[in-house]
Amino acid sequence: MKLSKVIVDTNIVSYIMRGSREAMIYSPFMDGKILSVSFITVGELYFWAEKRDWGEKKRLRLEHVLTNYVIIPHHSEIAKCYAKIRAERERKGLPISCADTWIAACAVCYGIPLVTHNASDFHEISNLQVISET
Repeated sequence: MKLSKVIVDTNIVSYIMRGSREAMIYSPFMDGKILSVSFITVGELYFWAEKRDWGEKKRLRLEHVLTNYVIIPHHSEIAKCYAKIRAERERKGLPISCADTWIAACAVCYGIPLVTHNASDFHEISNLQVISET
């Protein structure tokens, strides 16, 4: 039996870490699936830890939570997807952050659905399947 995969956006990982209501809303989309995150999500989470001056206990929790995900590394095919997505959005007059573009590029490159609470950040991206409750 082949397990399906999803890429989990940074906001969803954050909800899971906090044990928030939103984490429960998205768990049906992730249960029984291979969970992955983009390398940029890992960077964003470590940035939040630095910016908010997390203590050792919370940083260790972050390390532990990240062991539940396959981390998708950067490579040239993802970079090509990044460039196409960024150019496509610019042509449409739709701004997108660099981080969101990298996350979308990982999902598009591998053909894996993206679970996010910020669906509007990812609309009108060719070949991107978004799973969201927003």
